[in-house]
Amino acid sequence: MSIISLIIKREFIAKVRNKSFVVMTFLSPLLFVAIAGFIGYLSSMKAETKRIAIHDETGLFAGDFVKQNKKDGEYKYLNLSEIDVKALKDSITKENFSGLIIIPKTDDFKELETKVDYISNNSPSISFIENTQDVIASKITKINLEKAKLDTLAIQKAQGTVNIHLAKSSGEESLKGLNEIKIGIGGAFGYLIMMFIIIYGNMVMRSVIEEKTNRIIEIIISSVKPFQLMIGKIVGTSLAGLLQFMIWAIIGLGLMFAASAFFGVNVGPTARISPELMHSAQQELSGPAQMYMAELWNLPIASILIGFVVYFIGGYFLYSSFYAAIGAAVDNQTDSQQFLLPIIMPLILSVYIGFFTVVNDPHGTIAVVFSMIPLTSPIVMLMRLPFGVPWWQIAISVSLLFATFFLVVWFAAKIYRVGILMYGKKPTWKELYKWLKY
Repeated sequence: MSIISLIIKREFIAKVRNKSFVVMTFLSPLLFVAIAGFIGYLSSMKAETKRIAIHDETGLFAGDFVKQNKKDGEYKYLNLSEIDVKALKDSITKENFSGLIIIPKTDDFKELETKVDYISNNSPSISFIENTQDVIASKITKINLEKAKLDTLAIQKAQGTVNIHLAKSSGEESLKGLNEIKIGIGGAFGYLIMMFIIIYGNMVMRSVIEEKTNRIIEIIISSVKPFQLMIGKIVGTSLAGLLQFMIWAIIGLGLMFAASAFFGVNVGPTARISPELMHSAQQELSGPAQMYMAELWNLPIASILIGFVVYFIGGYFLYSSFYAAIGAAVDNQTDSQQFLLPIIMPLILSVYIGFFTVVNDPHGTIAVVFSMIPLTSPIVMLMRLPFGVPWWQIAISVSLLFATFFLVVWFAAKIYRVGILMYGKKPTWKELYKWLKY
């Protein structure tokens, strides 16, 4: 058996037998389910209804606000125009009401547009302010139209609504929101890669720091080359991480099926919907739902899955080389912080580029360029794949990724070779550059 294989086996067994690894492997899914259930419980709780007092001196607007009152609404509007304003303000101070809308009397509605006050002990939400402004503005608009002797009903009927029909050049019908679904699929895979890199890259770094601190590395390095040790650590840790992810997936699916089979729980967002309502909704939405499902099946699923595996391996190995080099250069995790930021920044940048650029223009210059750059391609290219990417772009991107990986491994091995035997001194960027020349 080769030396690298022995190191991979050693790292894998060491990680798998670690008590914290075993505990978190089986505890994490339970914690996730518990947190998800707690969030679902909190979201199902009825929010406290906020009482909003209205002092409308014009007598024109209070009725429109009261019409918005619902049985389980977040706000309840009360027409208290007959009560003195000072008494209402005192009620706000005593928190008898959440807020007070004061609409003064005026002969010129143009002036009223800037004279409405809202008094509250707490800052109101943007949606509440916008809704209040819309109610008053709509009423003023209606009054102005009536003063101009214009038929408001005719104007309302004259307002047009446009629903654009989407179709492909081949004549097939297309759907709205499909780009968002595609970017969601690509984003999920990209985010998974980013989390795996951060979690298990740090694990590689901590492993190197621990062996260096305990001086175990001096014994190990007498039998193997630094490059072999670094590659073995990266691969061994990644295999342990993949095993943990597989166990999480199996446990998660098992819990979902167990909840459905033994407790009669419908897993998913339709859990609280009655069968009659579900049947009615299925009949109404069967057409669009079938079209969406057909569009999803038309996605390049094979390319997405193969691309995920390829970019997963390339991206993790590339960044793990950086983490291993940093672990060899420092003596503790505190000293590693100055070197981690330049590594994490490309990952964060690729996520932002994916969600703010790829979704709008998946084949634009920015999306294409960053899907070729090795430090960002594992995430950006995965977000582009659901939109269909030419094979030559994928070939160039993968080639650059793995070529950069081998180049980074070569540089990281130089830092690793010197750094693992350096103790008691915090390295600088200048010293790391010197180590590359050795």
